[in-house]
Amino acid sequence: MEIINRRQRLASLTRKIRRENKTIGFVPTMGALHQGHLSLVQEARQMSDVVIVSIFVNPTQFNEGSDFKKYPRDLTADAATLSDYQVDYIFAPDENEIYGENFSTYVYVENLTETLEGAARPGHFRGVATVVTILFNTIRPDFAFFGQKDAQQVAVIERLTKDLGFDTEIIVAPTVREDSGLAMSSRNARLTDEEKAAAPIIYRALKEVRSAFNRGERSAAALHDILEKTIESEPLAKIDYIAVVDNTTLEPLERIGENRALVAAAVRFGDVRLIDNIVLDPKQ
Repeated sequence: MEIINRRQRLASLTRKIRRENKTIGFVPTMGALHQGHLSLVQEARQMSDVVIVSIFVNPTQFNEGSDFKKYPRDLTADAATLSDYQVDYIFAPDENEIYGENFSTYVYVENLTETLEGAARPGHFRGVATVVTILFNTIRPDFAFFGQKDAQQVAVIERLTKDLGFDTEIIVAPTVREDSGLAMSSRNARLTDEEKAAAPIIYRALKEVRSAFNRGERSAAALHDILEKTIESEPLAKIDYIAVVDNTTLEPLERIGENRALVAAAVRFGDVRLIDNIVLDPKQ
């Protein structure tokens, strides 16, 4: 396993790999690796000849400077973790390597970025779309792997990939959860013991919604009400937003018809903001 810091070096390397007719699987991360990330790495290893993992805490997708500063960074620990997963290369650039002097070009995906996380965190998806475009342009992966937990991010990246003509297949893996049902996230480490015990209410609420859906409930308002009331039963939980939307367009729904619906929630516990979601598929 080799750690690469320079974009030019990585681009040269991946050109050589493609000339050898080998497939490249890419897992973009911001480090602080947990089992959710590692499940993506395992999927990449199964599907690809060469696996590249990026570790870059992207400043342009943070709305709060304090959140960016608090984000855990330990490349040595992350590299040690990845060494057990047959990763071929780690791309770990510094900020100047990605955003050089007088950087002034950003990627903005319309509509999909203006609701849910986009409304709560203005500019977040501009940062995500820009850094993913830079990484895709540098690596030109055959496959790129993302987790379902970040459902809106997936929708944005799928649209970006199609619109900008990247020859990359986006692979979406199921959300990995702790035994309690809490979706794995680097932010979980910032929860107090009391908050950690309370946080699984999000997934319990989502499961209540799924149960109602399976019993035949199709009203988005009714499902929204179930989600809201269940989360609010936990005193430590403060809802940022909850939504029932089309899984592809992220447009609000009145009723769930033939298309898949995304049920999403962002909830704060103290100063930690957690997101989670499920997809409801009428055809299953």
